[in-house]
Amino acid sequence: MSIRTWAISFVLIGSLIGLAGCAEKTNGKEADHENKVTELEKQKSAEEAAMKAAEEAEAKRIAEEEAKKPKVVNVVDPSTKNIVKSLIPVDMGFGTDNEKYKQELEKWAKELARGTETTPGYDSKMILDKIDPNGQVIKGKPRVILEEAELVTKVIEASVKGGDVILPIYVTESGYKPEEAAQLSEVVVATYSTKFNPSVTGRNKNIELSAQAIDNVIVGTGDIFSFNHTVGPSDEAHGYQPAQEIVNKQLVMGIGGGICQTSSTLFNAVDQLAVDYVEWHHHSLSVGYVPSGRDATVSYGGLDFQFKNTAGVPFLIKAIYNGNGTLTLEVRTSAAYQSLIQKR
Repeated sequence: MSIRTWAISFVLIGSLIGLAGCAEKTNGKEADHENKVTELEKQKSAEEAAMKAAEEAEAKRIAEEEAKKPKVVNVVDPSTKNIVKSLIPVDMGFGTDNEKYKQELEKWAKELARGTETTPGYDSKMILDKIDPNGQVIKGKPRVILEEAELVTKVIEASVKGGDVILPIYVTESGYKPEEAAQLSEVVVATYSTKFNPSVTGRNKNIELSAQAIDNVIVGTGDIFSFNHTVGPSDEAHGYQPAQEIVNKQLVMGIGGGICQTSSTLFNAVDQLAVDYVEWHHHSLSVGYVPSGRDATVSYGGLDFQFKNTAGVPFLIKAIYNGNGTLTLEVRTSAAYQSLIQKR
């Protein structure tokens, strides 16, 4: 081998050794980098695991503290969204005497629905719509019922975990369509008349006032008519006068005597239709203006005459007072409903 060839070979071998050394250095740096990344990832995972464990421990602590607190049931008014009452079930016997707890709830629900001597309840009877002398409808008020049993059940169910209970209030509008009002006086489907002595002025005035109060009242399908609720107080403030009335099998003088002739005449008219009686009472003595057993006594704040329109169609009550001594009560409806109204 010549000296030149040997020199060139020596240089090439040295270059290769140098390159090998550089490669080893490069690979070492990459390995160090990868190791650092791995360590950081492990550190991050450890921190995340520690944070998660801390969060779970805190959640468990809060849950345990909440479990120790007595459950609270808030009863909420659906209209105002206000809390009507906050109950602590365990303080009322829940879990230790559930029957006592239920009885307490039933008593409270009854007072809430029907009211007390000092506080009005949620329940209210329907004030039926009426047609004025100009043919315009005077709007009444819908029937409002707070379902007591449903409220008690919902509160008991919520007593386990606590929470809000919305009052189960049901509102029922009158069962007729506004466009029907103008036609409800078209045909007479039932009528009844009674007589009175035109010279007895006080009693006759009471008959007249009570007849005016129920005249042109619309009784929609499914509506409940209440005589007392429709007529209102029969006292001096409302124009009623002293007259004889039956009290405990005796004739005595009282303000409003005579209005029972109006309620009894109405009974004999509507009784020709397929209505259901919600409340109906007889006098303690026979009366002369209707046959025996065909009367309906009333007393504001006491006995009432109530019926439900189950005749299938809406109808109108028409009261015709004649100062010469007759009172006529008619039930009218539209010509379209004449053949549909159900009778007895």
